[in-house]
Amino acid sequence: MDANRRIERQLTEALAPGATPPLLSLAMHHAVFPGGARVRPRLCMAAAAACGMDDPVLVDATAAAIEMLHCASLVHDDMPCFDDAATRRGRLTVHRAFSEPLALLAGDALIVLAFQTIARAAAQCAHPERLGAVMRIVGDSVGTPLGIVAGQAWECETRVDVAAYHRAKTAALFAGATMAGAAAAGGPVEAWSHVGMRLGEAYQVADDIGDAISDAEQLGKPVGQDAAHDRPSAVRELGLKGAVKRLEELADLAVEAIPPCPGRAELGALMRHEARRLVPKTLPAHAL
Repeated sequence: MDANRRIERQLTEALAPGATPPLLSLAMHHAVFPGGARVRPRLCMAAAAACGMDDPVLVDATAAAIEMLHCASLVHDDMPCFDDAATRRGRLTVHRAFSEPLALLAGDALIVLAFQTIARAAAQCAHPERLGAVMRIVGDSVGTPLGIVAGQAWECETRVDVAAYHRAKTAALFAGATMAGAAAAGGPVEAWSHVGMRLGEAYQVADDIGDAISDAEQLGKPVGQDAAHDRPSAVRELGLKGAVKRLEELADLAVEAIPPCPGRAELGALMRHEARRLVPKTLPAHAL
């Protein structure tokens, strides 16, 4: 079974309604399905595969948890107290479709479910002794002082280091994905941190570029949010051409950081392809 099918199966099982209040269950499902590119869980699985993939049960649970945390962050990010976004992935955001209270609860529930999913893998995984390391890595990537919660909080500050903001808001979960994938497979955890961190920073720069020059139909979400909310961005700090150059630099650094492993060349080629795909098709000629 390929990585995408494994991810979707694990997410479907984790979000099975059960005894959950029906509207909450629907709101959580709306937040997760249909998904985007599932880049973070795919990255988690790629790192695990490079490290031997000797515990697919734990790896699958970890990858799904990473995606649930990402989806939860989007639910909260879209709410009126932050971006007040009407659409996400080309359809209504959770708070517009189900109400603000249910959106808040759905995001909270997905955060908790992510950790429940990893913990529940203990009964079937081949290496339960790795659970502690996986939990710590995932927790660090979403909490404080350097996780995505801290990244969101930087938007509330009057003076912001854009690089630190990007590392926390986006890159931390990418780094968590590669490190947790390595930990779940018994590989060298720290060796994978820079891969995820640099790729995550590249994604955030690409998102800043898209927000500045793309359109809502292409992105499936509102654009112009950084300017509207006076939010730090790579485009505002570096200019459009500088942001594109920074994106390319970060993609190169991510590829260079891949530790020696089977399939290193193929993984590097995939990451470069993903970086190129991130550049909006509407990019002006003067920015190239």
